[in-house]
Amino acid sequence: MASAAEQTRRASNSRPFELLARAGFIVTGLLHLVIGVIAWHIALGGSGEADQGGAIGRLAQQPLGEALLWAGFVGCVALTLWQISEAVFQGISADPRVQLKNRLIAVGRAILFAAIAVSLAQFVIGAPKDSGEATSDFSATLMKSDAGSILLIAIGAGVIGMGGYCVFKGISRNFLKDLKTKGPHHIGKATVPLGITGYTAKGVALAAVGLLFIVATVQSDPQEATGLDGALKALGEQPFGPYILGLVGVGLICFGVYSIARAKFANM
Repeated sequence: MASAAEQTRRASNSRPFELLARAGFIVTGLLHLVIGVIAWHIALGGSGEADQGGAIGRLAQQPLGEALLWAGFVGCVALTLWQISEAVFQGISADPRVQLKNRLIAVGRAILFAAIAVSLAQFVIGAPKDSGEATSDFSATLMKSDAGSILLIAIGAGVIGMGGYCVFKGISRNFLKDLKTKGPHHIGKATVPLGITGYTAKGVALAAVGLLFIVATVQSDPQEATGLDGALKALGEQPFGPYILGLVGVGLICFGVYSIARAKFANM
């Protein structure tokens, strides 16, 4: 009789579970695509919330929006569980450091997709949270102590590091490791430039978020730490900001399209 661990592994490798997990990539792609469109709209002088909450709100306004959000929730939960299974059942590598790195990456991705699933569920049940306000409240709480301020600066530096990694992953084409590049159903030529542009733009956006965390902490102003929406709007207020914000918006749209394509071409 198979052990519980073996049964779990078989379930995570089953075709139905894989299809649900791949749907999670479509959800994240749609969210990035909408955020990119909102950012582009802001660059042209419009308004909107260029963050995850704003994107979910836009999707909810579409026909069958609630059903779309529930479907997205299921897909993100499946993708979270798949990433957890990747961390737990990671293949043995000759280099323990490589194996540890892969496990940590899988755990990080699981946390990311779980956060998206929670946001989708909150919106559907009528309890959406303003991400910018929540971030400001969180920052204000930490700024009340020296240890909390140090933690905020560390968080900001960590987010900047994530942004730098995304830029590197895009420019170096490292993201191709996540995709099927060989065989009868490998990626098309358009996927590569989408990945390069998308990861680079996402990296710039994350770096802006991290920088705002650090600036807000140094200035003891939690209102400055408002997450992605605040970071993109702050970017748009700089010299040539609307042009830069417009380019980042286009890049995020590219990342959204790339993520949707990843639903088909991801190595799973």
